[in-house]
Amino acid sequence: MFYLDNIKIYPEIGIHKIGNKFEGEKLLLSEQSIFLSEEIKTDLKTYFLNSFKPNESYNFFHDVSLRLNEVFEYVSQAFENKELFFKQSRNIAKHLYNQTTHPKIKSGELLVTFITNCIVNGKEVVGIALFKSENKDTFLEVEQVNDVFEIESRKGINFNKLDKGCLIFNTEKENGYILSVVDNTNKGNEAQYWMNDFLGVKPINNEYHQTNQFLSLTKQFVTKQLDEEFEISKPDKIDLLNRSVDYFKKHDQFDKEEFEAEVFNDSNLIESFRQFDKVYRNENEIELDDNFMISAPAVKKQARAFKSVLKLDKNFHIYIHGNRDMIEQGVDKDGRKFYKIYYEKET
Repeated sequence: MFYLDNIKIYPEIGIHKIGNKFEGEKLLLSEQSIFLSEEIKTDLKTYFLNSFKPNESYNFFHDVSLRLNEVFEYVSQAFENKELFFKQSRNIAKHLYNQTTHPKIKSGELLVTFITNCIVNGKEVVGIALFKSENKDTFLEVEQVNDVFEIESRKGINFNKLDKGCLIFNTEKENGYILSVVDNTNKGNEAQYWMNDFLGVKPINNEYHQTNQFLSLTKQFVTKQLDEEFEISKPDKIDLLNRSVDYFKKHDQFDKEEFEAEVFNDSNLIESFRQFDKVYRNENEIELDDNFMISAPAVKKQARAFKSVLKLDKNFHIYIHGNRDMIEQGVDKDGRKFYKIYYEKET
């Protein structure tokens, strides 16, 4: 858990242009750092407050040794000696450029700066912030020249739309520091390059991560796997999703056997879920406990992705939030499919 409300931006910043190496674009390294005005520092601060989620945290890692994680090594040297900050910003930029090898990755500016007054797990620490801006917005600038107004179109960074970012807090170095990471642009195969290829991070295995992963696992099982093994209606699948989320909302502590009994309540479904669970953990290389404290923020986040909408052609949407017994499915004598819905009050 971290808080950024009182952070301060260090006035020195390194800015470098990262081209797409695959497309033959160049890496342009600045020869010296620049110093920010108070106004620009205030604008930059909106990046921190609006984009990073305090519950999602990561560590640097490497399969062999942390010292072989390049960004970890560069920021470690900068934390130890601020005089090396700009040199290390150039090294970070070179490393990012070398990972920019997918044709869909956009070129952009990399900004590197120190931040102070960060509160992480109740302790005040300093940090290093990395931002990559890939998408430019159009702005209109109006200027008065004598008694005449002129208007010009300019392209620049929108401070409310962070493309990619990373906050590295100078704490728990032995575990790979504590980080917060944002990637709002890449969603396909190229999405891995920022977090995996460039940063080399993994989620911290806390209650937020456990809750988030187990709900994702359950959703994948209900929406993808069930149809391969069982004949199950869409309302029944929605009911399972609703019961899954309800379990996490109603309990503070997760117990896997209790969850399976309350949600699936069928020995065949439970056995299928357990087999899917094993495969899912192995394929996604994640470690999940069978008992853990439930994270309310993770439940809130995942609940948005658990759809309870039954779509019927292009005519009707039925939202199923509760009692599965209040909706029946059938076919009339003319072969037309129908749903019968029971209710007590109309509002």
